Amino acid sequence: MMVGAVGSRKASAERSRFLWLVLVMALAAMAQRAAIAVAEPIAFQPLKGTWVRPGGGYTIAIKGVAENGELEAMYFNPRQLPFAKAQAAKEGELVRVSFELRAGGYDGSTYELTYDAASDRLKGIYYQAVAKQKFDVFFVRK
Repeated sequence: MMVGAVGSRKASAERSRFLWLVLVMALAAMAQRAAIAVAEPIAFQPLKGTWVRPGGGYTIAIKGVAENGELEAMYFNPRQLPFAKAQAAKEGELVRVSFELRAGGYDGSTYELTYDAASDRLKGIYYQAVAKQKFDVFFVRK
């Protein structure tokens, strides 16, 4: 009888440790989700999504925004190209985004855009570095 009681207490203690471990892991996962939500400033949330430049089909896909404004973004024309730099910044009431391309013949071309909440558009200047030309452009949400 004594051996059974000791074994039962040992099994109970192991179950308790296991449940504590599960609880700690669940709390850590919840904290991580909360940190991600906090890390994405409210001012930058409207930037998330897929944006298309009418008349050319050029596409910017923004998946997320870090607390420091760094964008998780990709460019398509029509093939996928990575941005060398993708950054958002809040300047007063304005939300600005800046993208730089260094691949696929774009060597240093940039987009300097501002988010227009009234029209839900990204508007600004595209600098085509190879041709050394600037163009007024805008992107609409897809």
